[in-house]
Amino acid sequence: MRYAISSCLLTAVLLAAAPVASAEPATVAPPEVPPDPGRLVFIDNPAIVDPHPMQVESWSRSGNGLMVNFTSGIPECFGVHVDVEETEQAVTVALQGGSPPESVGRICIMLAVFGTVEVPLQSPLGERQVLDKVR
Repeated sequence: MRYAISSCLLTAVLLAAAPVASAEPATVAPPEVPPDPGRLVFIDNPAIVDPHPMQVESWSRSGNGLMVNFTSGIPECFGVHVDVEETEQAVTVALQGGSPPESVGRICIMLAVFGTVEVPLQSPLGERQVLDKVR
């Protein structure tokens, strides 16, 4: 009987300490880096097929916008789409990867490339923080 009460208490403590899934995605602040002319430039494509979340590895300033850096496959077989939310304090970027519609059904090589995509902003970045929306 004593063990039954102890195990129930232990279960209650473990459940109370377990992390609770949040309805809101988390955000992280990727590092700012100097522009890298060696990165392959991708064009934002909202029509990508089978979109999935991607990690923003870093970002660079570009005019009044920014360049978001990531690793992906070759652009003939892999595309990206960026959703942006701007506030006075932050620019939050949600990067998704997928297949361009024209590459569906094609055979593609598995080759990783260092990519970047331009993210135009409604207002200059200034001192606002850049965040990656992790889903």
